[in-house]
Amino acid sequence: MNYNLPLHFSELPVYQKAMDILVLSRSISTYLNQDLKYLNADGSEDPHIYFTGDIIQQSTNLAPQIINAEQESCSDKKNKYFESLDRLTTRLYRNCKRLEMANSNGRDYLPILRGELRKFRKLKHHWMMMTL
Repeated sequence: MNYNLPLHFSELPVYQKAMDILVLSRSISTYLNQDLKYLNADGSEDPHIYFTGDIIQQSTNLAPQIINAEQESCSDKKNKYFESLDRLTTRLYRNCKRLEMANSNGRDYLPILRGELRKFRKLKHHWMMMTL
């Protein structure tokens, strides 16, 4: 994913961690989809398959929110981007927990993603304090 960013955005640790989370969530989602795409014996689909798309969508939205917050000069609007990042990381963490209940070998990789999210939260907190 190339946003044609100024050099300093790509050097931000919080941005780099967001990109790591995106790559990791895509890989995990692809792995999980291989196991969850088949129909159950009763003809129903596994409800966990929808969470795989959610983790990709939410992780994709992290980096643009960081860029928007970094470019914003008004502190009220900047806080809205920070709040949006908080909501995204909370939902992403919650969806990882839900996917751990899926019937797939890929669920073993979800604690790694949750660990990266915890690191991201720490970096985000530090970055927020520096940018306000």
